[in-house]
Amino acid sequence: MAKQILKLNAISPLADAIFAGYGYGDSCENPDGIMVRSAQMADYNVGDKLVAVARAGAGTNNIPVADYAEKGIVVFNTPGANANAVKELVICELLLGGRKITEAIDWVKTLKSEGDNVGKLVEKGKSKFVGSEIKGKMLGVIGLGAIGVEVANAAYGLGMEVCGTDPYLSTLNALALSPHIKVVATREEIYKTADFITIHAPATSDTKGMINKDTIAQMKDGVVIINDSRGELVNTDDIIAALESGKVGRYITDFPNAKLIGVKNCICVPHLGASTPEAEDNCAVMAAHQLVDYIENGNIANSVNYPSVSLARDEGKGRIQILHRNVKNIITKFTLAISEQALNIAHMASSSRGEYACSILEIDGAVPDKTIESIKKVEGVLRVRSL
Repeated sequence: MAKQILKLNAISPLADAIFAGYGYGDSCENPDGIMVRSAQMADYNVGDKLVAVARAGAGTNNIPVADYAEKGIVVFNTPGANANAVKELVICELLLGGRKITEAIDWVKTLKSEGDNVGKLVEKGKSKFVGSEIKGKMLGVIGLGAIGVEVANAAYGLGMEVCGTDPYLSTLNALALSPHIKVVATREEIYKTADFITIHAPATSDTKGMINKDTIAQMKDGVVIINDSRGELVNTDDIIAALESGKVGRYITDFPNAKLIGVKNCICVPHLGASTPEAEDNCAVMAAHQLVDYIENGNIANSVNYPSVSLARDEGKGRIQILHRNVKNIITKFTLAISEQALNIAHMASSSRGEYACSILEIDGAVPDKTIESIKKVEGVLRVRSL
């Protein structure tokens, strides 16, 4: 029977061809894999066949990631697939932050009934909406992942001075940064020097509420803050107070809430960061490829709850994939279980991250059922599959 993939949201049709040969649709009681965008999965009834969930996007707040890790369910996301779309929105917001464009547009709409006087009224009233250019201003980028790097490079290309920080800056992203961008060690260095601040960080215990009255006090007067990452990174009451006092010149966010809507100098965008057909296509294709590679080969790329690991397939070899706890000597127990049945391990790959690990072993010939059962009995094993 073909593997079943459930889609919990509308997914770009470009994923259809990738799932050729699978049962793929929005009605499946016990799927092997799930494609999801925004559907809340906390109360989803997990079937015994489910091995992976692929989120067509970067954030996974709608998925119980830790719970799924314990159940041996790998959760994927698609970092970088929507980076260009979010970058373009941030560039738009930098311009909105420097100039009173939204207020001016709203004012012009009030002139509809003025007929031939519109031109004169525009010339007379435009002085109320004078703004500033972004060229030469300092942009601080908090979070130099795929999106943060693209934003930093694009802003430099527009003539801004740019600095950024990321405690987990990868070698790949560091190499992608323009050499003209200054990387600083802490967020505090950005707070003190930036005219504009844009946030591109995940919501963690370290980042939730990081923009608050204390950190705002460290910033320049009139600073513009852009938050297209997660609403909870900014303390709502504190940012409103800072807008009302003028300490913060503008707050632009892709995550509106009832308190922020209508606040002067707060621009609320209705979560449009990745809302382009190009981004949706990129995310769907990336998520689908990751899901298929995992289901068929056990390879993991861009998981948020398990380490990346990959092993090329060798014709004629049986493959065993094991999700397990990251504990000492556990791999020795796997190899012992295999060697006790007079089987030869031809290839092996293993990787760990935090308390979880994944091992892939290829043996000469087919994988006997009793081998799988033997490995399942090893303490610390969460899931075993023969592929």
